[in-house]
Parts: sequence; structure tokens; C-alpha cells
Amino acid sequence: MQRIVCPERDDWRQTAEQCGFAFHTIDGERYWDERAYYAFTLDEIERGIEAPTGEIDAMCLELAGRVIGDERHLQRLKIPEAFWSLIAESWARDDRSLYGRLDLKFDGKGPAKLLEYNADTPTSIFEAAVFQWTWLEQAIERRIIPSRADQFNSIHERLIEAWKQIAASRHVHLTGTTGNEEDAGTLAYLEDTARHAGLTTTLLDIEAIGWRNDTGGFVDLGDRDITLAFKLYPWEWMFHDAFSAKLKDAQTRWIEPPWKAVLSNKGILPLLWEMFPNHPNLLPAFFEDDPRAAELGSSYVRKPLLSREGANVTLVSGGMPLDEQAGPYGAEGFVRQALAPLPNFSGFYPVIGSWLVDHEPCGLSIREDESPITGNGSRFLPHAIL
Repeated sequence: MQRIVCPERDDWRQTAEQCGFAFHTIDGERYWDERAYYAFTLDEIERGIEAPTGEIDAMCLELAGRVIGDERHLQRLKIPEAFWSLIAESWARDDRSLYGRLDLKFDGKGPAKLLEYNADTPTSIFEAAVFQWTWLEQAIERRIIPSRADQFNSIHERLIEAWKQIAASRHVHLTGTTGNEEDAGTLAYLEDTARHAGLTTTLLDIEAIGWRNDTGGFVDLGDRDITLAFKLYPWEWMFHDAFSAKLKDAQTRWIEPPWKAVLSNKGILPLLWEMFPNHPNLLPAFFEDDPRAAELGSSYVRKPLLSREGANVTLVSGGMPLDEQAGPYGAEGFVRQALAPLPNFSGFYPVIGSWLVDHEPCGLSIREDESPITGNGSRFLPHAIL
């Protein structure tokens, strides 16, 4: 694994705009950054990232089956009791999942380590599936990278195939906070993949979803029943929104399904460690109020159960905060995970995002920062197999 400095395409911004990648710059700062790329060997991809990703996902599914039938674990994850039956019924029906992203520590020298699982509403999929592939093709054409270069990336094709398997109704509503540029771009891309799969689509803001009082059920602005909905909106928010009481009564099938509320919770980190102790791809982790957390000593990472984009995460080394991010989370409780510093490439700290579509590992994305905590402003860099 190497970080290789390279020239950027002089027209990359124009190319981004033309393909709908409007959020390539956020708050005046680069989000997409092709002034360097990360290079891997094929063995690093296949044995170091792809195989562990499949194994971790299988462990997570086994864990979900145990947690969903155990009230003690559901309470530990702070999932409201009112929705336990919704989650259990979704699991029993084997409601299909479209995608997810494991965030891994990987340096090419040791086994990949799971940092967390973005199982419910992972973003950065457009730039992973489409724009970094465009970069690869053009970088080869322009001799920026070697002609033999390849990329671990079949995300786009896998998404189209997954939609065909999931959407028997042939119509899907896609919803989220469309006023957010990144979320809107992600929804537009996923809508495009659904259309390529032969589905018809409706895109609407989540606040525009209505309820039909006479017969019950969620409807769109055209009073059309929402039978299948992709939501770029976290389950923990839905559980506390005004319409949450309607979720159990509606016939709507959701993507991601309710059972993904279990796996998107960082409480799975201590549960996985308890279930698969000393697994080479896991880090020791405990709920903060568990006396066994003392086994981590004075160096650990403190994470809220429901944090996003690194918010309220603290790195503690030798009992002192090494780095921390502010944010609105933490009232739900914390976990502690063994401190596993990200690899340092000349002052840059990369996190590997390993993508699963329909539970198949199929690509990766890299976010890097000068801070060892990956946050909302961390840059996206492309990768290549050399």
C-alpha cells in the first residue's frame, strides 16, 4: 500500500460538474482530491480487504440474528422498545439490504481492522462507484498512472443487479433530506441505478411523505402509495420523528430495512468482540459502563452509539485526549474500542471504506485527513491496483 503523489487533471472540476458531482468542494475546501492516489497490490485487495469484508459482514448477520431475539441486547443498543417488533418482523421476512460500507484500518502490513459499520445510510457511493472510475480511465489515457493500473470497483454494476433482485414491485420511491447537496447527489445516483435496472422511480424529500388516513399507508405528493422506499435517513431519526408511530401500520418496505438499525449502531462493536473474541479483523471493544472496559487500559477510542462523520469521537492515549471531534451525540451512551492508530502517510491518515452491495464486497473508497479522526470534511482520494 502506497500513497503516490500525482498531477491532477486540469479539467477535473468541469468533468465533475458534467456528471452531476456538484459537491466535489464543500465549504470552499476540496472534498475530491486527486493530487495523490493510494496504490495497492492485487493480493492486498483480494486477501487483505475483500475477503475480510465478506467475513465481517457474515459475522454481523449472525450477530443481528442473535440481537434481534434478545431484549437485553436491544436495550443495550438503546433501540426504543416500541420498534422491536418492527425490526423482528423485518428480519423474519428476510427484507433485502441494498448496500453498506465497512470502515477499516488497513496499512498493507497487518490484517484489516473493523472501525465501524455504516450499515444504514452510507454516503460517498457515487464518488466511489463512478467518479473514481472515471479518474482511473482518464489518468491512464493521460499517462498520469501506469497503463497496467486497475481498480477494485464493480459497485455500479452490482447496484443495478441488486435493484433487479430487490424491487419486485418495479417502482421505488427514494427519499431523504434533499436540501443537503451531498444527500441529494447520492439519491440522484441511486435513482439512476434503479432506472438502469428497469424500475420506475419517484424522488421526494422525506418531509413530503404523507399518510392516508382512510385506509392507512404512506403516500407521495401525487397520493400514490409508497410500497417500496429507499431512505437516506437514519432509522434512529425515524424512530423519533412525528410519524414514527405509523411505521408499524404501514405496508411500506424500506431500504435499508428496519433490522439494519441493529448493525448501524456502534454497540455492535463490543457485541462482535464478545461473540468472536480475538478475531484478527476485530478490535477489543466494550460498552463504557462494562467493568471489562478497564482491560483497554488508558488508551482507547470513545465512540457514541449513534455518532456520524466522526462526531463526538475522542481518541485517548495514555489517559489524555489525543484528538476529539465535537457534535450532538452521546446521550445514548458510549463504547470504548482499542486504540488502533490509522497509518500515517507523510502526515495523512487514510480510512478504507469497503463497500458491500447485496452483501457482496465490490469496491473501496478512501477518505483521508490530517487528523486521525475521519470527519465530514475529510477528503476523498482515488485508488488503483498496480
